[in-house]
Amino acid sequence: MAVSQLRKKVAGSVPRGMTEAEWQCRVDLAACYQLVDLYGMTDLSSNHISVRVPGPNDHFLLNPLGLMYDQVTASSLLKVDVDGRVLEGDATRMNRAGFIIHSAVHMARPDLVCALHIHTVATNAVGALKEGLLPLTQKACSIQNWLAYHDWEGPSLHLDERARIVRDIGPNGRCVIMRNHGAMTVGTSIPEAFVWAQRLETACRYQVAALSQLGAGMHLQMPSKVLQKRTAEIGSKTYAQGGMMNTGTLEWKSLLVKLERERGTSYRT
Repeated sequence: MAVSQLRKKVAGSVPRGMTEAEWQCRVDLAACYQLVDLYGMTDLSSNHISVRVPGPNDHFLLNPLGLMYDQVTASSLLKVDVDGRVLEGDATRMNRAGFIIHSAVHMARPDLVCALHIHTVATNAVGALKEGLLPLTQKACSIQNWLAYHDWEGPSLHLDERARIVRDIGPNGRCVIMRNHGAMTVGTSIPEAFVWAQRLETACRYQVAALSQLGAGMHLQMPSKVLQKRTAEIGSKTYAQGGMMNTGTLEWKSLLVKLERERGTSYRT
């Protein structure tokens, strides 16, 4: 049954024909889209955030083409299978490039249930530099051990790129700078992928701001190698599952409060 045919109830309730687990997944993913927009990380209706649907089937949710992030709701999401076939929603609005990028993660790493892809000014600027993200700030140093790079291969339309995406993420990657393209973050939950995206975006913005001052005769103050290494090691422990700032776990409830205070609860419908 297509999502459009499911009877919508009041915000927060489960439509007929859908498990409670899938509906909650839809609500959280819709909230993530809204938060990406709220934090200024969108590129019109381009890019994608996908999540594995809880259950025995390899089904995934992602946004339909043409829908702005601030318009995404739980019931507007497409459900697709591992081959990119649309199971629920308008099949004409499926983004093939989005499926290739995201299915690479979902098919090879079932532990990484969410993948978030952005085209921000800051991540593109850093991705266009051979040096990538410099260990210039505490934020950048703290995510160095979580950071990976993937070289641009043109628009992601070829299935064989999936293996290289997974290879480049590696066993510990959470933040991926996609050179000349943007960035992707991955997580074992939707909140984790979002918080990694916000951290990476912030680190890139700091770098772009610092480099913009060099033309005025300023000079970079780089942390010592010792501080870089120590901060990266602290970040590895602090941001890990079970760490003091278990990524996404602490922030998500407050992020939803902020979202609903500023935009209401329509994303839940």
